[in-house]
Amino acid sequence: MPMKSPEVRPGQMPRQVLTADGATLTAPEGWALLAPGDAALSRRIKKDGPSWTVVEMKGRKRFSRGIWAPSDRIEALRAELAVERQDPAYERKLNAGRNRRAKEQEAYVADFKAGVLAFLDFDRGHVELADALAQAITDHAVPVGSGTVARTRRIPLQQRAEAATIAWMRHQTTAYDRMVIPREKGQRRVVRKMLAARSKQLLESYRRAGAARREICPLRAALGTMC
Repeated sequence: MPMKSPEVRPGQMPRQVLTADGATLTAPEGWALLAPGDAALSRRIKKDGPSWTVVEMKGRKRFSRGIWAPSDRIEALRAELAVERQDPAYERKLNAGRNRRAKEQEAYVADFKAGVLAFLDFDRGHVELADALAQAITDHAVPVGSGTVARTRRIPLQQRAEAATIAWMRHQTTAYDRMVIPREKGQRRVVRKMLAARSKQLLESYRRAGAARREICPLRAALGTMC
């Protein structure tokens, strides 16, 4: 195992980890745990040789708990990186990367909002509502690190936009967050499917001219706008 670089979970004892199949391992003599926080150093540690990346799952969210690797290699790479960081060229490279990622994020925000608007497909009599709704969903879903479906690349953007819309509506226009759902396998999925159907029915009422009932507008209520 020390010659590989697997992803593991925290163990019961300080130097223990759990593998994907549940086996307990103890960090080898001479290994140290590099705390999370320095992404550049972490990347180099994992690329340079054997290491264990410790990840803790809480629900669907992943939390880094550090990287186990030979302590002499951690210190050598840390010193190497410290020297590089003193070079002005390193800062220019970092700034160039930040600017590139910012532009990519800005473009993605625009594309994602357009995808939400396309999914909503409201009648032109509800253009302002559609724009406000798409903006609220986008603001919630697309920030880097948000962990929402909008950040995955595994499904097409249009599917991400639809899933993010239904998820936003589940929390903002239904009683989902206050529901007491039986802790039985599949029950939460059943409830979500039911609420998704209701949300789609609500959206459909805004896709036809004059069909949405103005006295009942949960979308506007969720957005804090006037009916």
